[in-house]
Amino acid sequence: MDFPPDYKPEFESLKDLLLEMGEERSLDSLLRHIVRRLAERPHIALARVWLRQPGDICPTCPLRAECPDRTTCLHLVASAGNPTASPGADWSRLSGDFRRVPIGARKVGLVASTADAVVVKDASVDAKWIARPEWAAREGIRGFGGQPLLYKGEVLGVIAVFTRIPLVLEGLPWLRLIADHAAIAIANARAFEEIESLRRRLEDENAYLREEVAEANAFGSLIGQSPALRNVVEQIELVAPTDAGVLILGESGTGKELVAREIHSRSRRRAYPLIKVNCASVPPELYESEFFGHVKGSFTGAVRDRTGRFELANGGTLFLDEVGEIPLSLQGKLLRVLQEGQYERVGDESTRQVDVRILAATNRDLRREVERGRFREDLYYRLNVFPIEVVPLRERKEDIPLLADHFLALAARRLGVRRPRLTEANVVQLHRYDWPGNVRELQNVVERAVIFSRGGALSFSLPSETGRPVLRMDDAPGPPGAREVVLEEEWNRRARENLLAALRRADWRIYGPAGAAELLGIKPTTLASRMKKWGVRKEGERGTRRSP
Repeated sequence: MDFPPDYKPEFESLKDLLLEMGEERSLDSLLRHIVRRLAERPHIALARVWLRQPGDICPTCPLRAECPDRTTCLHLVASAGNPTASPGADWSRLSGDFRRVPIGARKVGLVASTADAVVVKDASVDAKWIARPEWAAREGIRGFGGQPLLYKGEVLGVIAVFTRIPLVLEGLPWLRLIADHAAIAIANARAFEEIESLRRRLEDENAYLREEVAEANAFGSLIGQSPALRNVVEQIELVAPTDAGVLILGESGTGKELVAREIHSRSRRRAYPLIKVNCASVPPELYESEFFGHVKGSFTGAVRDRTGRFELANGGTLFLDEVGEIPLSLQGKLLRVLQEGQYERVGDESTRQVDVRILAATNRDLRREVERGRFREDLYYRLNVFPIEVVPLRERKEDIPLLADHFLALAARRLGVRRPRLTEANVVQLHRYDWPGNVRELQNVVERAVIFSRGGALSFSLPSETGRPVLRMDDAPGPPGAREVVLEEEWNRRARENLLAALRRADWRIYGPAGAAELLGIKPTTLASRMKKWGVRKEGERGTRRSP
């Protein structure tokens, strides 16, 4: 592009840009707006902004040899221009050899290291400052102006323009003014984005905590006086003050989550959140997003940035319930964040730091899962630093009266009815039952009895007072300590028959009181997952004959 000898750039319209910068709240939008508005001026060939950030591509950076320490450099974050010799070239792209510039290297790096402007009035006279003379000659580049982005004495980055006329001295104060306003706008935009990020995180935490509060109060506190429970309490008191990983073992419904909450409440992290992930309820394709979060547009349905569970638990505790359900493909990434405290959101290249304590729970034999290649051995040892086993309710029946009385009070208060009296006959009845669903089943039975009592005498409806209503996974003939060992195929066959027996007894109802999930003492989502896995459908429908 040729300019007449008497061409003089106009600067007054830049006042609009100064006002517009103050209205931007998004950092990306702000930076793009600055370079785009500058590049609209006929004599400006290219406008760019670099910001000071940690080094991230040091091994492959074209300028790595010029980098003094490879820790911090200038990242190209916005670019706009008007190529003439190469029509169709994209000068808004943020790639290329100068996407990273070492502090102190080249003219842009010198601006950042000295916090002083670098001005090349006419490249045809002072060509030493032009890194690519052939490009400058081809595009008619004559001048260069670079200004530091200074905010409270700190260099945030560099703003630079390449002009097709010798740099006009009258324009230098304007570039300095734009740089000063841009630095303030960048600091404000960063503050707004941080506030917005914190606001979203608080929203996510509040929504999560509202979901969890009912479960947090489900068992109230550790209730009971049995030796088995006292042993669990002693282990909690021993490990809680440390940051050691804890693997909580036990059948479904024994109160493993309650143990995790007690560990957290007695730890140094109790001022920070305890965040729970039910690993069995997360679809396989969403595990990574659930754990680490994602950025907007990273996949179909990602309409906004999402904070992952690790970020929500930062500083606190992350409880991985049913940890044995985590897919093998994700276990390596989970191990990395446990060992190094680093992760990336889905669709985001930046690495984040996190400080969490991991508590995990399972009703599986993870050692056997490792032997079968279904669980990583290194992750198993990472989680199993301090194991705590929660015994089933049938092995601590002396705690039943205290638990039942506690659940009576909870149910009566929640239902708004007079609290029924727990009689000695009621206690005998509860003692005679074997509780395959453990404490969770006891709570459901008590609440159902309160509903039916209508403020009168309490009566418990139990499938059988002397035997098990359905087969438990660990049931086998023989005295304790001498149970038979069965093949995996037989184990799965029994489990499937057990599941079918519960469904038939519940008339194929999965949810609610006396539903199959309650009879089995498992969560409805777990029951649904097993039905899908084993192809179990209501009798008369296709799919009920599939073997596990």
